[in-house]
Amino acid sequence: MAVSLIGPTVGFDLDMTLIDSRPGIRATWVALSERTGVYVDADLAISRLGPPLVDELAEWFPAGRISEAAALYREMYPTYAIEATLAMPGVHEAMDAVHAVGGRTMVVTAKFEPNAKLHLAHLGIDADVVVGDLWAEGKAAALREHGAGVYVGDHVGDVRGARAADALSVAVTTGPCDAGELRAAGADVVLEGLEAFPGWFGGYVERAARR
Repeated sequence: MAVSLIGPTVGFDLDMTLIDSRPGIRATWVALSERTGVYVDADLAISRLGPPLVDELAEWFPAGRISEAAALYREMYPTYAIEATLAMPGVHEAMDAVHAVGGRTMVVTAKFEPNAKLHLAHLGIDADVVVGDLWAEGKAAALREHGAGVYVGDHVGDVRGARAADALSVAVTTGPCDAGELRAAGADVVLEGLEAFPGWFGGYVERAARR
């Protein structure tokens, strides 16, 4: 497809959008529980990925220990989570689709930024910009700063972030939120997964070129 314009900047969420981090995050929660002696239901924790780490920690740790537990979790994370994490089907093709039209890709995630970058490097996911430690509407500042016109995510918080940035919200149903929840939150487009993204994106770029 020949495109005569510079392509758009497209933002992506990380967990359960670009990567299936459940096995690695589960292992980290188990290790954290063993290290601290605080019970954590790791299977329950990984069923609700998306919000910041401290939100999940607050379900298990007393308020006075959350800061310490977060620091320990982030320190342990590279040992337990990076190699165990998988790329979501279609992730490389999605990134390639954006780059093929001269576009830029960015990752905006609630995850601790150094650990997010470790995931991307380990899986060979080619993102031009990575911004961590942002959640829901908080993602809007980074999306606006880098001119992202599209934001792809799996959680209603990602939809809220896209809308706050006046970006097109593209939602994938590979995370904890189903299609109905994502549409109700205001998603403009709902896809079953990243495998459907290149086809949708090609049409999006063609329509933009005609405007």
